[in-house]
Amino acid sequence: MDMYTLQDLFVDQLRDLYDAETRLIKALPKMAQAAHAPALREAFEEHLEQTRHQAERLEQCFEKLGARSRGKKCYAMKGLIEEGEELMDEDAEPDVMDAGLIGAAQKVEHYEIAAYGTVCTWAQQLGQHECCDLLKQTLREEKATDEKLTHLAESGINQAATVGAHA
Repeated sequence: MDMYTLQDLFVDQLRDLYDAETRLIKALPKMAQAAHAPALREAFEEHLEQTRHQAERLEQCFEKLGARSRGKKCYAMKGLIEEGEELMDEDAEPDVMDAGLIGAAQKVEHYEIAAYGTVCTWAQQLGQHECCDLLKQTLREEKATDEKLTHLAESGINQAATVGAHA
């Protein structure tokens, strides 16, 4: 894709995000299955549903822009998911695995927060108000998911992993 304008870059990065969300939709069930703490498993399952809606919102943006959603590979998400898969292949104590899964998920969330923040700014600059509203809704959800993961880590999972290390 040739990029001559901010609009071109905006569409390119929306495609990148769409690929990222599609990859995440495939990865989250594996993460939920690998989680031992019921609250963490539930958080991954909830985020899977949320991610499906986020992909739908991106599709709505593409419709509004008259652009195709496909054609871009998100190497960042591909790498983050691969790191998470490596972790899940490890022979780890359940609490340690859960702490690692939270860390892997937060890396994903932080990437998405940065990416959605950027495209929200561009949408606003370009006067794409409907897209901006859709993207801001997703950005709020990504931030809330990150906070939920932090709460799970701080409310006992990290402590349990620490105790397990000294047993």
